[in-house]
Amino acid sequence: MDTTQIRPHMEVIGSDGQHAGTVDHLDGEDKIKLAKNDAVAGGEHHWVAISDVDHIDEHVHLKITASEVNK
Repeated sequence: MDTTQIRPHMEVIGSDGQHAGTVDHLDGEDKIKLAKNDAVAGGEHHWVAISDVDHIDEHVHLKITASEVNK
């Protein structure tokens, strides 16, 4: 997977089709840091492992549900 396609402000979508967050930035080579000011984040940063990414187009699509991201 080409992680260079992941850009700040991209929408992250869970496998359930629900909004899981918004990309803040790549955190190293293995994690995506999500914006803490996103409505689903509750004012806290969340991270998603690159291994949880299914594919990337205009959004980052995950193999896990949105609720699994925001636990």
